[in-house]
Order: sequence, then C-alpha cells, then structure tokens
Amino acid sequence: MSTQTSTSAPAPAPTAPRRERPSAPSEASAVWMVAEREISTKLRSKAFMISTAILFVVALAGLVFGGLAAQNQSGTPVAVTSDATSLLPSTQGLQVTEVPDRAAAEQLVTDGKVDAAIVADPSATPFGFTIIAEKSAPTQLMLQFAQVPPVELLAPAGTDQAIRYFVAIGFGIVFLMAASLFGSTIAASVVEEKQTRVVEILISAIRARTLLAGKVIGNTILAMAQILVLAAIAIVGLTIIGQTQLLGMLGAPILWFAVFFLFGFILLAALFAAAGAMVSRQEDIGSTTFPITLLVMAPYFLVIFFNDNSTVLTVMSYVPFSAPVGMPMRLFLGEAQWWEPLISLVILLATCVGAILVGAKIYQNSLLRMGARVKLSEALRG
Repeated sequence: MSTQTSTSAPAPAPTAPRRERPSAPSEASAVWMVAEREISTKLRSKAFMISTAILFVVALAGLVFGGLAAQNQSGTPVAVTSDATSLLPSTQGLQVTEVPDRAAAEQLVTDGKVDAAIVADPSATPFGFTIIAEKSAPTQLMLQFAQVPPVELLAPAGTDQAIRYFVAIGFGIVFLMAASLFGSTIAASVVEEKQTRVVEILISAIRARTLLAGKVIGNTILAMAQILVLAAIAIVGLTIIGQTQLLGMLGAPILWFAVFFLFGFILLAALFAAAGAMVSRQEDIGSTTFPITLLVMAPYFLVIFFNDNSTVLTVMSYVPFSAPVGMPMRLFLGEAQWWEPLISLVILLATCVGAILVGAKIYQNSLLRMGARVKLSEALRG
C-alpha cells in the first residue's frame, strides 16, 4: 500500500512596512523656519540683547534729560500785560516785563527785546490769556504750563528750530542704527554659513531664494520690534516731560516712519544679504557692503544738515533710500500734502521689488561660490 504525503509551500516571510519619506516643507513653512532660526539666534546673543537694552535706556534718558534741562533753564524774557499778570500760574524761570496793553507787548516782541508776550484774552478758555511770539513760541516758556495755551505768531516760521533739529536727529539716528546694525548682521550671517559649509546643507533642502526670504523676514521682524519699542519710549518720555503738544505733532509722522522703515529695511536687507554672498571671508565683507552702508548713512547726515532746507527734504522724501527719513520729517513740519506720502510709498514699493529681484539673483548665483570675491557682473550673469 502506498502512502501519499502532501507538502505545503513555506509561508512567505513578513515584509517590513515601508517607511514613507517625510514630505518636504512647503515654501511658506521653509521661509518661516529660516526666519525663526534668525530670530532665535539673535535673541540668544548676549551682545545683541545688551546693545538693544542700552539703546532703549539711552533713548529714554535722552528724552527725559532734555525735558528736565529745558524746564530748569531760567531767564526767558517775556512781556506781560497788567491785566494778565494775575492769570499766570507761576512766573518762575521768567524775566517778566510788565506792559500796559497788547500793542506795547507786540512791539517788544517785534523789537526782539523779549522772546514772547502774554496778554489777557477772555476767549482763550480756560487760560484767559494768549501767548504772542514772532516766529515760534519759546520752548522754555511752553514747558511752564501743564496744558498748551493758545499761541499767536506775528511772523510764523514753522516749528521751533531746536525741536526741528531734535526731531531730525531722532528720525535720522534711529534709521541709521537699526538699518546698519541688522544689515551688517545679515551679511555676516551669510558669510558665516558659507565659511562653515552649512549653506550647502541648507541649499540641499530648500531653495536659495527661500533661504534669503527667511533671513530678510526674520531680521525685519526684529528691526520693526525695535522701532515699535522706541516709538513707545518716545511716547512715554514725552509724556513724562509734559510735551503733550510735541507728542501730538509727532503722532502721524512716527506712524509713517514705521511704514516707510518697514519697506525700506526690506530693500536694504536684500542688498546686504546679496553683498554678503559675494565673499567667502568675514574680512572681505566691508568691500561689498560699503556702497550700501553709504546709502544708509546718507539720510542721517542729510536730514541733520538740511533739516531747514525744504528743497533737500522734498528730494529726500521721494528717493527710496532716504524716504523713510525725509517724508516723516516733512510731515512733522507740515510741508507735505496728504497725497505725497502715498506717492513716495508707491515709489519705495516698486524699488523694493526691484531690489529683491536683483538681490535674490546675486544671492543665488554667489552663494555656493567659494574662494575669491565674486564680481558683480558675474553674480548678475550667473
């Protein structure tokens, strides 16, 4: 008898589950990742935090000290009519010359014997008096009052020269320090990534333009944060020293300064990053960033030396690199029409787009080229 044996086929070996390759981050996610890296790197830097804190303290101290120094100055010559003497809250810090009527007071102001005159005025509620000056009311006199009394100018000359100069320095130095500090930081960061070859790893995961966008956005956020804090310090400082009138005059110009600075800084940041990509050593950064540094420094010196020159300020307000300083200054002085900031902003936006496109091309064509400095013509050709 024969037996029949059946053989079964061996069971197939279990297959390991396929591990899916993680999907690449979206363009927006990649840009934000780079921006977060830039922000966290700066916030972990003790040098950056200390320099920022010093900047804020110096800004607040300068405002408070300037106000207190002005309040402590004495001897401002003023003429006061006999019927207004009893209306003054205090004559401390004033050299009072009593006159019989308004005509005599105006004559002393016109002759330059007094800086201002105080005359009774029943319509000027709740003060009961009006200040008369020739071109501008003396700052020391205005600081004597908790509220700003009505002022009549015999020969109006715009704003007070001291305040005009002070505001020009404020806009100029904030733009200079913020743009140069963060701009040079961007350039140094690009060169550092080239030296350490980190950029080769980054470029293998994301595009060069994505890396550039993240750097610009991250540093723009930090720069705008500094501008907003400085604006808050200006508000607090002017409130402390009782300069509510000046604070009211600076409200709109400060807002426009923030808007113009935002797009102006993006323009400069793209150029600084492109300049940094053209070299491979930290020692060579100055050779490519020097022209951009001049563009940052020029508005500072122009607004200080020509703050009383309406022609220069008008030109500055339409040139993209100086518009963040020139246009807010003209708005403060009341020399700009309502439509001028809009036209200047359109010009700045168009220039900003062009600078980003050119900067991105230079950045992309130079980023992986090591060794000698990349010539501008080669960087543009690719």
